[in-house]
Amino acid sequence: MVDARIAAPTAAAARNSDVLVVMADAAGDVRGKALPAAQRRAVAAAVAAVGEAEVLVLPGSVIDRGGSIIVSRLPESGGAEAVRRCAGTALMSVTQAARVAVVCPDDHPDTVGATAEGARLGAYRFTRYRDLPRIRSLTVLVTGPDREQRAAVKRANVVADGVCLARDLVNTAPNDLGPEEMTAIARAEADRVGASVKVWDDRALRRGGFGGLTAVGQGSARGPRLVRVEHRPARSRGTLALVGKGITFDSGGLSLKPAKAMEWMKSDMGGAAAVLAAVVTASRLDLPVTVVGWLALAENMPSGTAQRPGDVITIRGGTTVEVLNTDAEGRLVLADALVTAGAEQPDAILDVATLTGAQLVALGSRVAGVMGNDDRQRTAVVTAGDDAGESLWAMPLPPELRASLDSTVADLANIGDRNGGMLTAAVFLQQFVPADTPWTHLDIAGPAFNEGAPHDYTPKGGTGFAVRTLVSFLDSFAARPQH
Repeated sequence: MVDARIAAPTAAAARNSDVLVVMADAAGDVRGKALPAAQRRAVAAAVAAVGEAEVLVLPGSVIDRGGSIIVSRLPESGGAEAVRRCAGTALMSVTQAARVAVVCPDDHPDTVGATAEGARLGAYRFTRYRDLPRIRSLTVLVTGPDREQRAAVKRANVVADGVCLARDLVNTAPNDLGPEEMTAIARAEADRVGASVKVWDDRALRRGGFGGLTAVGQGSARGPRLVRVEHRPARSRGTLALVGKGITFDSGGLSLKPAKAMEWMKSDMGGAAAVLAAVVTASRLDLPVTVVGWLALAENMPSGTAQRPGDVITIRGGTTVEVLNTDAEGRLVLADALVTAGAEQPDAILDVATLTGAQLVALGSRVAGVMGNDDRQRTAVVTAGDDAGESLWAMPLPPELRASLDSTVADLANIGDRNGGMLTAAVFLQQFVPADTPWTHLDIAGPAFNEGAPHDYTPKGGTGFAVRTLVSFLDSFAARPQH
């Protein structure tokens, strides 16, 4: 993906662009002083004559230039997210042009950063398996670039790179991305930014008593992996553990999913993709907090060696679990990873997982559920999502749901009360987190993969959801008062 750069309207990139993107407010006025007032009025008059569509394409001759002009409507809600969506919608509509310039609606660094981030996310194209026209040049136009604006664009590029990495991983076909291949990508990404990596292969997992990963992965010819990726700055203001569910394909195991439900199960590693991308982004931004990412990777397949309903497995640390449904596998691999992350005594733990269909039933396809054992941290994660432009909703952990996870033969069953299934799954995970460690669980089953039409800066397929929330939370965590 091409980085966004910042320039004044007199720059060659502005004069030679194939497409000029401008933003108009609800009244139809074109925003951004990088475009002369007479040209803004001319574009606004053309828009008024044509109509009030969310995105309009005008000939460049409206303002005596070549190429075309895309006019994108700013949502009435305002703020940075409105600018992101407006820029992203415009860039999503670009299908042929190689060079794009975007007029920033104002020169505030936050607006400049939001414009660059939205444009980068809207410009994303997944091209591994087919050729698509790609944007080769992306320029954000302001009246006169200063240091703060340049820093905002630089950060926007780094964050967008992280989101696009997660999108690429989710979009990759499962025959090309098993646990071993994702481990290799994690190594390469970590090496690129100077992060450290440790890997447990299937043999080490069996020897180490990682019963969840081993059981889920034993039905596949491609063995499971646990990957630890660490960003450790010279001066750290604390340690955060991020745990990601990484089921590289989920057939449901012997509790086989319907065929239609399997079509997008390559996305079941979206949590691990978001965690890897967040650690890489933290390293590139040199955030002053130690971030340890745990990728719990396995492929859930039916075979003669697959785990069976009725099996009893032992999670790392000794808790026994009766497996009543092999399609409730994500919580088993996360349990191993949560125990291992907790043993290192971090200041806090966040896990991210495409965990339950119940999340979709409760909150739909664009809002993630957030649960945890610490209300203050749960609220901080929701706030971080709001700041980043991702929608999350705080949900409870009703203690009465714990009884539904009782087993007659083991410490726990892997499924419980179907009503409130998203909450029950989180209650299961809670059993593997140290009681004195703040822990927050993000269920991103719906938002991680867009089955519908593209919208704002969100493409069809992998969305990279949670990367921006995690980075925003890391920022706030690093800025908290030290005791």
